[in-house]
Amino acid sequence: MAFFSKLKERLFKSSSRLEAGLEAIVEDGGVAEAGDPETPEPAPTPAPEPAPEPEPEPTPAPEPEPQPLPVPTPPPAPDPTPPDIPTRPDEAPPRSPVELPVNEPPVEIPWTPEIPAPSAPFEIPDSLPPAAPPAPRSGLLGRLLGRGDRTAVVRRALDDAMLEQLEELLITADMGVDTALRVTANMAEGRMGKRLSTREIKEFLAQEIARIMVPVARPMPIYPKKPQVVLVVGVNGSGKTTTIGKLASQFKAAGKSVIIAAGDTFRAAAVEQLQIWGERAGVPVLTAPEGSDPASLAFDAMTRAEAEGADLLMIDTAGRLQNRADLMEELAKIVRVIRKKDPSAPHNTLLVLDATTGQNALSQVEIFQKLADITGLVMTKLDGTARGGVLVALADRFGLPIHAIGVGEQIDDLAPFDPEEFAAALTGLGAE
Repeated sequence: MAFFSKLKERLFKSSSRLEAGLEAIVEDGGVAEAGDPETPEPAPTPAPEPAPEPEPEPTPAPEPEPQPLPVPTPPPAPDPTPPDIPTRPDEAPPRSPVELPVNEPPVEIPWTPEIPAPSAPFEIPDSLPPAAPPAPRSGLLGRLLGRGDRTAVVRRALDDAMLEQLEELLITADMGVDTALRVTANMAEGRMGKRLSTREIKEFLAQEIARIMVPVARPMPIYPKKPQVVLVVGVNGSGKTTTIGKLASQFKAAGKSVIIAAGDTFRAAAVEQLQIWGERAGVPVLTAPEGSDPASLAFDAMTRAEAEGADLLMIDTAGRLQNRADLMEELAKIVRVIRKKDPSAPHNTLLVLDATTGQNALSQVEIFQKLADITGLVMTKLDGTARGGVLVALADRFGLPIHAIGVGEQIDDLAPFDPEEFAAALTGLGAE
């Protein structure tokens, strides 16, 4: 759940926008109802915990006429000896409680026993505490007699106008027109005309989003083939290098032997960054002189990985724009060279997407899928200015597995994709 907390806290900048939009839609034409609150009513201030009932003290009966007793012993009392009791000078001081001489007639002493102050929890207050509020009544009787103060809930009837507003809101969250229409249509099925609160709408939206995302939430498969070649592609600045470092570190921690090939031979900073991650994880990083042919480096890396019996070979590639035909052809060349060494390689081709690119991510997936046969997606930078909904649109349109999402720069900020947690975070559920 730690990652889910980060998801709610960081992603969603987006969820706060979506939540504010939902509240505005419900309030526009909604009516405050004194119905059950959206969240459970706070429990009334608890009265002091009832202690076991002390044995009832006997009701004092009318004082009987004093009768002479051989040795009358009044109940213990801290009171001093009443001044009216006669004492003889040759007698020792009377003990407490008072003892009356046997050979003298009994003296009638007006005496009221003092009740010792009981200890907690039986302390008797000076005044009786206020009575605890009655338990909430349920059913028709409860509604007729009232259930005390309740939070007013704004609800609005679900109609065509409200659906149109919801569609527009989801489109602004980068969900895309087709996906927004599908989500709202499914949400409205069987609910038209019903009065809904903001929280109820968020719950229904989260259910529909999770329904789309569940089929694509799959971890990256690990095969017995050695080395398993993982090719990582994406546009400039999408977070490929950082993602490779995080994945390599996590695989290493899971007991896998990993080798990284720094295939971005055109950017020295990418090589240095991979070397830093390799040192952190204890993973070797293969490099080539700046400007070298990345396809040649990939071939050499496969040869070394086979010789060392490595479980995974992760190949970084240079960032390339999907509209640059020359760069995309270079990527296709890397794939052809790898397959000369192993016809089944690459076994995984991960496309790393920057969530802040919005709907542009759809065209990236479409073009990269044609050239590199994409097998899975990793979405990064959900902690930036992303609106998050593009991931729903990608799942709805392409159905490619989503292996992981990232919400930061730390190694534990990349985690397996969980559809329910994502849907809850995106719609703002659990943030209350």
